[in-house]
Amino acid sequence: MFELLNTLYVLTPGASLHLDHDAVRVVIEGETNLRAPLVRLDSIVTFGSVAVSPLLIHRCAEDGRTISFMSGNGRFKARLEGPVRGNVLLRRAQHQALDTPGWPSRIARQVVAAKVQNSRLVLLRGARDRRGTPSELLRRAADDLASALKDLHKAEGLDFIRGAEGDAARVYFSVFDELIRKDGETFTFERRSRRPPRDRTNALLSFLYALLREECASALEGVGLDPQVGYLHALRPGRPALALDLMEEFRSLVADRLAVTLINRRQLGADDFEVLEGGAVHLTDAGRRIVLAAYQDRKKRTVTHRLMRQKLALGLVPHVQARLLARHLRGDLAHYPSYVAR
Repeated sequence: MFELLNTLYVLTPGASLHLDHDAVRVVIEGETNLRAPLVRLDSIVTFGSVAVSPLLIHRCAEDGRTISFMSGNGRFKARLEGPVRGNVLLRRAQHQALDTPGWPSRIARQVVAAKVQNSRLVLLRGARDRRGTPSELLRRAADDLASALKDLHKAEGLDFIRGAEGDAARVYFSVFDELIRKDGETFTFERRSRRPPRDRTNALLSFLYALLREECASALEGVGLDPQVGYLHALRPGRPALALDLMEEFRSLVADRLAVTLINRRQLGADDFEVLEGGAVHLTDAGRRIVLAAYQDRKKRTVTHRLMRQKLALGLVPHVQARLLARHLRGDLAHYPSYVAR
């Protein structure tokens, strides 16, 4: 377990969390392992079989502090929080937009366009770092994504936009393996597999996507939006559709690039993964620690926001985008300005 950026991460199976006056007490095998003051924590994230006492749950709910539960391999399971906060008029506008003809399509098109542009940027950066056939394949796929962008701008209707997003994703992942510098057969990528991931690269991607989704859900809640009511992703019970919408803008820039960096720099190895019965592949506790530390470090890096015209930490960009989306839904902005990296 460790604390990063006002978030307490608990990864040890069998650990239990308790309220100890104004602090969180972490108990492992009957002994207190850590005591963290609540005043410096905005959230708590647990992985796998970690227990949280009712008193701690009640205190966090009263303070507005979230407790998120992830599976052992990092898949989001649930989030506990107190009473709903935020502007009821903003949430009403969010629901009205969903029922207004053409409005969901306009938001979805902006989100998908940003995803395709950012994915193309990742491929072009990868092509500059490679030589020979890999570079050529990456550039060719980037050209295909550029063509897909032109078609997307003409798209009308959610079905067409979703289809265009799926086609672009297939092009992108068809060459994803070319971004990886091979180290034997430790890391390979044939296709995207999930629920469960079937190889180490997919296991890493799934873990990072789970973290990113939680970040986006928190950003949306922070401005008073409902993460369950989205526009690109269809509404389903228990599905954070708007969080999934928002994270599309950041998948390639945050999760995919970090995954490739961790692999190519050999910060992760075969021993950081485990293969379960049935063929599912998960990160080990040690592997998750490496990824979490790298993820938090990546969030601290500064980027220049085109609309804001200023530099800010990458981890703050989802919060900025959530606020821009809220302004669009309220009518302050004519269009939702999705995030495209420079």
